[in-house]
Amino acid sequence: MSEKEAIRPDEQKAASGEPLVWLSSMGLAIGLLLILGLLGVIIANGVPYFWPKKIAEVTIVDGITVTGIDGQKFAGELRSQRTRSDDGTPESQYYLGNRDIYGFSFKFIDDQHIASSEYPEGIISIEREEYGRAIGYPVKLVLADGSEIAADAPEFDDKLEALIGEVSDRRHDIERIAKGKIGKINKRLDKLKNEEFKARKSPAGLDQKLAEIEKERAELDAEYQVLEKELSELYELQEKDKLVYRTSSGQEAEMTLGKAIDFYYPNRLGFFARCGLFMKHLWNYLSQDPREANTEGGVFPAIFGTFVMTLLMSVLVTPFGVVAAIYLREYAKQGPLVRAVRISVNNLAGVPSIVFGVFGLGFFIYIVGDGIDSFFFPTKAEQGIPTFKTGGLLWASLTLALMTIPVVVVATEEALAAVPRGMREASLACGASKWQTIQRIALPAALPGIITGLVLAMARGAGEVAPLMLVGVVESANELPLTTEPPFIHMDQKFMHLGFQIYDLGFQSPDSEAARPMAFATTLLLIVLVVVLNLAAIIIRQRLRRKYMTSTF
Repeated sequence: MSEKEAIRPDEQKAASGEPLVWLSSMGLAIGLLLILGLLGVIIANGVPYFWPKKIAEVTIVDGITVTGIDGQKFAGELRSQRTRSDDGTPESQYYLGNRDIYGFSFKFIDDQHIASSEYPEGIISIEREEYGRAIGYPVKLVLADGSEIAADAPEFDDKLEALIGEVSDRRHDIERIAKGKIGKINKRLDKLKNEEFKARKSPAGLDQKLAEIEKERAELDAEYQVLEKELSELYELQEKDKLVYRTSSGQEAEMTLGKAIDFYYPNRLGFFARCGLFMKHLWNYLSQDPREANTEGGVFPAIFGTFVMTLLMSVLVTPFGVVAAIYLREYAKQGPLVRAVRISVNNLAGVPSIVFGVFGLGFFIYIVGDGIDSFFFPTKAEQGIPTFKTGGLLWASLTLALMTIPVVVVATEEALAAVPRGMREASLACGASKWQTIQRIALPAALPGIITGLVLAMARGAGEVAPLMLVGVVESANELPLTTEPPFIHMDQKFMHLGFQIYDLGFQSPDSEAARPMAFATTLLLIVLVVVLNLAAIIIRQRLRRKYMTSTF
């Protein structure tokens, strides 16, 4: 028997590495399953947030009637979640709405105490600016002229829809006046205050300057009075029309239609009507401002803040990371010092993100920001009004750029090292200098690898929360960091962020039960936003790869 024949089959497999191959594939499969499972949980709990669920009227054995939206797990307006009470009896949790009446939004009911459950078509669900949804049976409309329209009148639904459309238009007018026109007046008044403070420091021509300031201030005050009167009239109109509805317990309540945003009869909707309402809810979520401590409304300010901060971070981190990598790879003399620098750069990638937040607070805000305020905004600084000596979009982007720069440096170094040596030698042989070779040969060929590092940096930076809490993110921002003048973005303004909003919904919300569905929806949106940004970078990388086929990245 030969030596080859004497080797057992299991020894042959071990020698060829088959067990390790299977072990590696099993690890990959487990990792993919975990990722898909996590995404499945987020999607299963986030997408139903927008789906209009039916409303059940549940009668308990003692005669009490409870109205709630029927669904499973986190289903947006109501969740009916199966649990067990202390004695082991199965029970369900119902979202009741009408928090202004009951004082709470959810109620647990033992399944064995439920005598009957039905879905009456006459139940209405009304989205409001506060106190969550109003759920009940419409009784009548009380109009501004004192007339009434009963709920069983043929024109009731059309009239209610028309009135809610009118209050919605007035709401937009109120926002346009309050945030637009009055906001501009307040900003101008702040500038006049700074001009007056500055004028009093130089006696020359003081009386004339003060007179001009007072004249402009009087004009602004007169304009403000006109706008305030217009606002008061709009607010009065918002309070005119009212809706009377009856809860399942028989209690009648009156609601001002100025607080209503939308309404529908959930038990009358067919599948296609629900799909249309689903898309409407999704659009409102993406385009509106948040309400009710971020538990209602939309997340548009957070989307905008996350997108702008990520792009600004990418613009800041790319040149610094690429320049550092070019020096380390192409110019620095390789030795112990350069190796120590590389080790330090790699270790920076493992530093907890909160440490970068503390550094950003101490260095960017308290040192750099204080210097900028003292040099460029001395008047405000003397009055104790911070401009850049406080958290803002610029400091948040710089902090995250500093945090993600090791990723870009390492990826750029590897990409430069992968450029074939023959290309460099051919360039030098043709008479090009070293910098011309780097600029026209090495860098273009390494661009796909640089974009890879940028993708990883964007993915990490967009999802960070801890450092942002110290350098600029807030729970609620009244205005977007936009301006009509260059650079068109308020670098010193605080902003909202999807990651921080998820944290706020999950741990800081006054109504955590009502906030959990929206937390899942916001988590799903953040993942989608990161994927979109990464896909855009990947598409650019693929085009560069096809253009420079010599690159190995």
